[in-house]
Order: sequence, then C-alpha cells, then structure tokens
Amino acid sequence: MADLSQFSTISITCPKGIVTYLKKEVQELGFPLLKERVAGIETRGSLEDCMKLNLCLRTAHRVHFQLKNFKASNAEELSETLKSIPWEEYINKHGYVSITSFIKNKTITNTQFANLTVKDAIVDRIRMRTGTRPDSGPKLDRTVVFLFWKGDQATIYLDTSGESINRRGYRINNHTAPMQETLAAALILASKWAHGQHFINPMCGSGTLAIEATLMALNRAPGLLRPNFGVKHIKGFDDNAWTSLRSELKQASSKTIEGKIIATDIDARAIEAAKKNAKTAGVEHLIEFQQCDFRDTEIPGGDGIVLLNPPYGERIGEQQELRTLYQEIGDFFKQKCSGKWGYVFTGNFDLAKKIGLRSNRRLEFYNSTIECRLLEFELY
Repeated sequence: MADLSQFSTISITCPKGIVTYLKKEVQELGFPLLKERVAGIETRGSLEDCMKLNLCLRTAHRVHFQLKNFKASNAEELSETLKSIPWEEYINKHGYVSITSFIKNKTITNTQFANLTVKDAIVDRIRMRTGTRPDSGPKLDRTVVFLFWKGDQATIYLDTSGESINRRGYRINNHTAPMQETLAAALILASKWAHGQHFINPMCGSGTLAIEATLMALNRAPGLLRPNFGVKHIKGFDDNAWTSLRSELKQASSKTIEGKIIATDIDARAIEAAKKNAKTAGVEHLIEFQQCDFRDTEIPGGDGIVLLNPPYGERIGEQQELRTLYQEIGDFFKQKCSGKWGYVFTGNFDLAKKIGLRSNRRLEFYNSTIECRLLEFELY
C-alpha cells in the first residue's frame, strides 16, 4: 500500500493568468513555493497533504503527486522505467485506472499511443506482481495517472484530483455558457473585496461569481461540496484522516456572513438557474436574487464592490447594441455606485473604452482561449 506520509513534489495546475492567486492560496495553506509556471506551481508534500489541497484550493484545476522524474527518449525507454515503479502499491489489482498526458516528444505523434504505453506498463507490472490486473479506460472518477513528457524528460504523477477541481459540484443548471469556478474565484481574489463588505453582481448569469463570493465569505472550503476525488482511489487511502479533515474544515466555516451578496439578471431563466445552483451549494439563503435590469440593482450603503461580466460581442451584428450597453454600465457606475469599487470583466477591449471611465488597473485573464481584462474603477 502507498505510504501517505511520504513526501514528494506536488504539481498544481491552473488556467493561464491565474497563477498569482494560486500561489498565494498555496502559501497561505502553509506549503512552500518551489517553482512557478505559466499555468501552475510546484510545492512539496505528502499524499495526505494532497487531500487538503484538493478540498481547499479555489483557483486550481489539478493536484499531481510526483512518483518519478526520469529520462526517456522513446516509448521503449518510457515503458522500461514505468515498469520499475511499484504500481501495485498505489493501484488496486481489481481497480480501474485512467491515463492522461501532455506529450511533446518527436518520436511520438499520437498522444493515445503514449497513453497506451503507460497503461500497458502499469497493468503488466501489476499482473506480474499480483496475478491479475486492474481495468482501464477514459473515466476520471477513480485512479488517474498523468504523464508529462517533453523532449527526453518524463515525469509520472498520480492525479489526486481526478476530475478537475474547478468542478465543485454545485453547477447543475446553466442558462448560458458559464464562467469556470476557478476563474470566478480568481476575479474575486484579484478585486478589492474583503470579508464583511457587500458583493454586488448584476448580470449574474448562472450565479457562479455570487456563489464563489459566498463560499469565500463563509470561509467554506470549495471541495466540501464534492464527494469524489482521485486521491480516494489510491491504495492505502486513509478514510479516517479524510473524514477528520472534512470535519475540521466544516467547523472552520461560518454559518452567516456580514455584508450583502446581491445577484441580479434581467433574464428570468438565468435567475432561476442561479437560484438552483446556489441551493445545491447550500448558500441560496445568503444571496439576494432579483430579476431586473442591471441599472435597477439595489446598491446598499457601505463598502463593497460591484462586478459585471457583460457580453463580449462574439456574434455578428451585436457590436452597436453592446456599445450602448457598455456606455450604460459607465453611467450606472457614476450615478448609482459611488463609494464602491467597480469591476468589469470583458474580452472586448474596444467595447471597454465605451465605459467612459478611467480604470485604476487592467488585470489580464483568460476565459478559455479569449484574452480578457478585469477593469477596476474607483467610484468616488
């Protein structure tokens, strides 16, 4: 069985543009920063530490526990080294394993071939040692192994997340293309919003921003909503340690919040979807939902932020209509939001100019492959 206390490098991935916020999260949890990449960081810890990282991180996608770093020029060398790893200590002989990978090796033109090579090496080793072998396939809901292979350098990991941990489990109703939970969390962390302040989200869509803000206000670990992680399927998984950690994290979260969380949308279907998602997350009672035009959103007195994620105008013929919308956002900020910090997240820089206010900061993010900016306005 795997020794859950054994230390190794832990690679944590995130979307491009979010690493600043992931780095801060990891350090605040007490983990060292060993290396920073464009879309992730490296730290050090045990498989037991991976439990905490999976449950607590808001801006991460996957937590990879390194088993071995080695040289491999081709598939034969890769397979030979992989067969030397004691897979029978990590994967149940009657279990299920899935292989994912990032490959940049001139001898391999087909990622599926590399994945098959890894899978064969793993199951051959387990069959040789135990007399039987685990099943394999594409599902990510059980044991997942990740191969990073660039040039002649290969690293093999246990993917302790399985499904990406941005999938918290609360988003079951999506009226329009939703923002990823990790991006929503990063935008909130990038803003000047603080606990106890109001969080106002006109154009709330499916409610992701408002729900993520509420989870932060409660200090509730986002992974508590999700029942399954890859780490739970590693041989030797300590169910008592897992239960104890979840209990500890639940006790550390609040039941009530200070400041208002307000989410509005002109579309009744969006509000309905947002309410259902908030109910699944267990926070519906803490968010004030209202169907209304963004300009009619209640702006309570006191400190807080107003954050909008308007359309970017991907469809032909939308531009003129959206120019007016962005001008109206500027008017809304000036007329109703004085004393707050205003934020607009957009992937259309020409439309952003129509807001008509000078921004304090323009922070770079990516919504999938679209380069975006979070524009910050101090509203006197």
